Amino acid sequence: MATFCRLRSLLGLHKMVCSVSPFYPMRSYSSSSFGRIGFIGLGNMGARMADSLIKDGYEIAVHDINHNVMTMFSAKGVLTEDSPLKVAETSDVVITMLPSSNHVLDVYTGKNGFLSGGSLLRPRLFIDSSTIDPQTSRKVSAAVSNCSLIEKRDGWKAPAMLDAPVSGGVLAAEDGTLTFMTAKICNNLAMAISMLGVSEAFALGQSLGIEASTLTKIFNSSSARCWSSDAYNPVPGVMDGVPSSRNYTGGFASKLMAKDLNLAAASAKDIGFKCPLTSQAEKIFTELCNNGHEAKDFSGVFRYYYSGKDEQ
Repeated sequence: MATFCRLRSLLGLHKMVCSVSPFYPMRSYSSSSFGRIGFIGLGNMGARMADSLIKDGYEIAVHDINHNVMTMFSAKGVLTEDSPLKVAETSDVVITMLPSSNHVLDVYTGKNGFLSGGSLLRPRLFIDSSTIDPQTSRKVSAAVSNCSLIEKRDGWKAPAMLDAPVSGGVLAAEDGTLTFMTAKICNNLAMAISMLGVSEAFALGQSLGIEASTLTKIFNSSSARCWSSDAYNPVPGVMDGVPSSRNYTGGFASKLMAKDLNLAAASAKDIGFKCPLTSQAEKIFTELCNNGHEAKDFSGVFRYYYSGKDEQ
């Protein structure tokens, strides 16, 4: 069973218990003595997560392959390093927020990765908030567990890695209210299918002459109410502050949703589980990406797949 925790709780305001994943044992972490926090991956989510840490008064060091975003953080007075290894060498805990399994493997075990400097590590805790396949998480966790700490203190005898993907999107990242979980692939599968269902219903309603704002009121006061209708509405003009209100920018990219659905489909195939809705959702979001909308928020499926109209 997944255990959920907030980022600021995990990093230092009080003791916290988090499960690493359904495959790893429960462990208690006392984080009050963590010093500098390293952060790798400053994309739409990562940059906002790092900013939330800065606002809460944490000292951080960052790295990203995007030189422009590195310049932005440097201008804020944040320590920027030119490799994951150098971030690890100066940090007590390191967070990674990366697009794919290959990126995670490279950051941990690549040429200039966390483990490239040998088996003695400074960070006691590695938190991977990327959404990746379970096999890669196990591999990385095992590699970290085989290392030793340069300095053993506060009861820490060896470094540990937490598999801790997040939910809440860009808005929660900005507010510092992300939820950490251990079942992100399943969560995103449900989220994708929910968004498709809501978008399809809105588009059908428009074709039948029903305004999306009217349908939204009906959905949100009846059995169709869900996150995709009352918090992340896909119809432009219905809700402020969501990606659909800004031309589907600044949210969860469709290419990432397609990637997560591919992970879900692959995981299901590995255990012989039938999942027809997963397969169909993967096809739809892959088509969306192939048609040039891979950078648009996944709620853009309403416009770019169902040809839904903006609310006037």
